Amino acid sequence: MNNLDYSAIGQRIKMLRKRKGLNQTQLAQQLNKSLRTIQKYETGEIEVSIAVVKQIADVLETTSTYILGYEANTTQIKSLSDIMDFLFKLETVSGIDFHVDVKKPPRSKEWMCSISFDGKSLSDYNADMCLFLEQWEEERENIRSFASTQEAYKKWKEQTLAYYAANAVECIEPEELDPDERIRKRNEFLENEYKNTESK
Repeated sequence: MNNLDYSAIGQRIKMLRKRKGLNQTQLAQQLNKSLRTIQKYETGEIEVSIAVVKQIADVLETTSTYILGYEANTTQIKSLSDIMDFLFKLETVSGIDFHVDVKKPPRSKEWMCSISFDGKSLSDYNADMCLFLEQWEEERENIRSFASTQEAYKKWKEQTLAYYAANAVECIEPEELDPDERIRKRNEFLENEYKNTESK
């Protein structure tokens, strides 16, 4: 969890501890930690593992994502435009590569569109995205089939967001190419497409 601000995490732990009416010794006892460890957590001197964040969240009656400073509810979705804007932003994320697959008549009986991530791609985060989507579908199926509770789903969601909160990504807007460079790249692209078609 290298990209997290441990000083800010410590401040949130301290604020939540006081709100709960616990002193550092009492929190240490409930977590089976030493007083010095709790002091170091609160000053940001040492890293707090995801497992310990989860323990602290349970004791202080909050969520892991709040302690880590990751607020899942900051983006309000009020229109289809908000969802589309998110997808536009997704294409600027460095380290994620995705494909938009379109099936529609007359080539297909169905009209379906999907976004897919190649888990074997060399892109930094594609395997993480595939793992997440696989787990997400399992959790959604558990809810649909009444095999799990909304509370269990919420808990899984919080843990997942907390786990990935430390994986900071960089967004890069693509540069505009001058006309000659764009035509050169277009020709290279078409040549590669033709070679791939010929080799099949």
